[in-house]
This record gives sequence, C-alpha cells and structure tokens, in this order.
Amino acid sequence: MADNWHTLASPDEIPSPALLVYPDRVAENIRRMIAALGQAERLRPHVKTHKMAEIVQMQIKAGIGQFKCATIAEAEMLGQAGARDVLLANQPVGPNVGRLLRLAGWFRDVRFSTIADDAGAVGALAEAALAAGITLPVWLDLDAGMGRTGIALGQAAVTLYKLIDQLPGVEPAGLHLYDGHLHDRDPAERLAKWQAMMDAVRPFRTGLEAAGLPVPGVVGGGTPTFPFHAQHTDHECSPGTTLLWDFGYRDNFADLDYQHAAVLMTRVISKPGSDRITLDLGHKAVAAENPQPRVQFIDLDDAEPVVHSEEHLTLRTTKASNFKVGDCLYGIPRHICPTVALYDRAHVIRSGELTDQWQVTARARKLTY
Repeated sequence: MADNWHTLASPDEIPSPALLVYPDRVAENIRRMIAALGQAERLRPHVKTHKMAEIVQMQIKAGIGQFKCATIAEAEMLGQAGARDVLLANQPVGPNVGRLLRLAGWFRDVRFSTIADDAGAVGALAEAALAAGITLPVWLDLDAGMGRTGIALGQAAVTLYKLIDQLPGVEPAGLHLYDGHLHDRDPAERLAKWQAMMDAVRPFRTGLEAAGLPVPGVVGGGTPTFPFHAQHTDHECSPGTTLLWDFGYRDNFADLDYQHAAVLMTRVISKPGSDRITLDLGHKAVAAENPQPRVQFIDLDDAEPVVHSEEHLTLRTTKASNFKVGDCLYGIPRHICPTVALYDRAHVIRSGELTDQWQVTARARKLTY
C-alpha cells in the first residue's frame, strides 16, 4: 500500500475524521465481480457494506439488476435508487412485516422478497400480505452450519417450504443459503468445507423438486465463498465487501483480488510523547467490534494502538517525530461494513480531488417506511 492513489491534493477541504470513497476503484471492483461469474445476471450483491444509492446505480449501469439487503431502510434505498429486484435477507417480524409490505405496495415495479425459517413468521407474513392484496416471494432460509439463522436441512425444512407454497399471500422463491462460517484462510480448506456443505444442500433441493415443489433459484454465500458459488453452481451470488474491500478480508482471503475503494482520513490532534501521536479516529469513526489493530495506516507500518476511546486513537510509532499536529493520515479499516455505517456521508475522490459527497442513506434505521 505504498503508492499514493489515496492521497488528496487539498486535504484542508475535508474535516476529519472522514470516509473517503474512490469511484474508479469501486467500478473496478464491480468489473471484477462480474468477471468472476462471466455475467452480471447471477449477481445479487449485498448493499450492507456501502448503503449508498450512487454505488447501487453504478452496479445497475454495469448490468446488475438484483440486490440483497439487511434492513427495511436498505430496501427502500434500493427502490429509490432504481433497483428492480430486492431481497430482504432478514426474516421480518413485528412492525417490519407491515413496513416491507408498504414498500412492496408503493414500489409496484420492484420485486421485493424476503426469507423465512419459522412457520409462525410465514403465517403472519402470508396473512398480512393477503390483506394488502400482495403475493410476496419468500426464500426458505437454510442453516447449513453457521447456526445464526435458518432451518436445518431435513423434513422440518421440507414441511416449511410446503407451507410457503400452499399459503395465499406468499409464494416460494427458492432457497437462501448464507455460509458465513466458512472463512478459512487456506482456499483449499475453505473449498473442501464448502463442498461438504453442498453435498448436503444439493439433494435437499433435488428432493423438493421431486416432490413437485418449485425451487426457482438459490441465493448462495457471501464474500469468502463467492468464488465457489460463482464457479461451481448456478446460484445467485451475494458478496458485499467486494465493493469497498478492507484489510480484514485482504489478509484473510488472499485468493480474492479486489481493490481498497474506501479510506479513513484522520488528523494528528496531539503528541503526548516522543513515540506517540493521537488521532481523531475514535470508536465513533472506525468499527470497534474487532480486536486491535482496527485500522492499518498507509505508509505507517509500525503503528501500535495504545489507547482507543470514543474520539481518540493514540498510536505508538518510531516515526512520531515525522508528524506535527494537524498532519493527515490515511487508513484502511479492518471491517468496512460497520465503519461506513458510522458516517452520514462519504467524500468522493477522483484523481486526488474532492468531487462530490454521497449520503450514506441507508445507515438510518428508517427512511419513509
């Protein structure tokens, strides 16, 4: 990370801490995502990483027509951005049932769908959809080993899929499979575990079809298994981190070749010791759910975090004397998705110049609905 693709010609235009986004690099990541599949039609990228309408529109321009999201706000942002097929990959319960159906009623030209792993939730969704005059596609959410959501493969899953097929107000869209537990660094180990998982999933799908149940499609995987679903199945693929990339994925998945397209800009605000600098990059400016280091600073490889609080990050470095108060540093976060959600806007950088600001629209929990 030694070249200067990230630097700004006029950093004084931007207050810190700031999220910088580089559209040329985003566009290259989109190109690589499509190249991995050989076509755009099987891509259903997850928008949780960036939450920005402008990036959605870049993907639509590249030929991507369907998307995946985690919240109602993200679903509404997608509708506003021009998406025509939106999968809410969280089983809606409580008021979120009505919120999703209101979106489906308002954006009549958008195919909204969702996932389910519970008979009671399916029944409530079907009843509400029928009352609203809507037939909502529902994907059966399978637990293939992660243990977070989804129903285990077996007869109970078959019964639930039959329920989705039978109840008025809903219709089967297919199977949803998130295998986020497969994150081995060694691609061969990751592939072997993925193949073992698929050896169980394939006959389950075949059994549904043999029973006369329609399985229009499968949405499979996130980012770590994207290459496997892309190369070895006909699944729709839903990577997310590939759009912006981060150092956590870069270090863990060397077989995935994407560019860093988002950077954190911060400034030195104090020098509390001869070997220390303090930055304005606290917990509220970079995702803090992971252990340190939570950010890697470009051209400052020996930086060691010693204090991290709400508004401050103090580093120990042998290069402390090279910095003065007010100097800028640029860093790549370990986890870009929750980091983006900490900012209300991204500063758009082209050829070192600030050219625009994009609202991180779907960081909100609610837009209209």
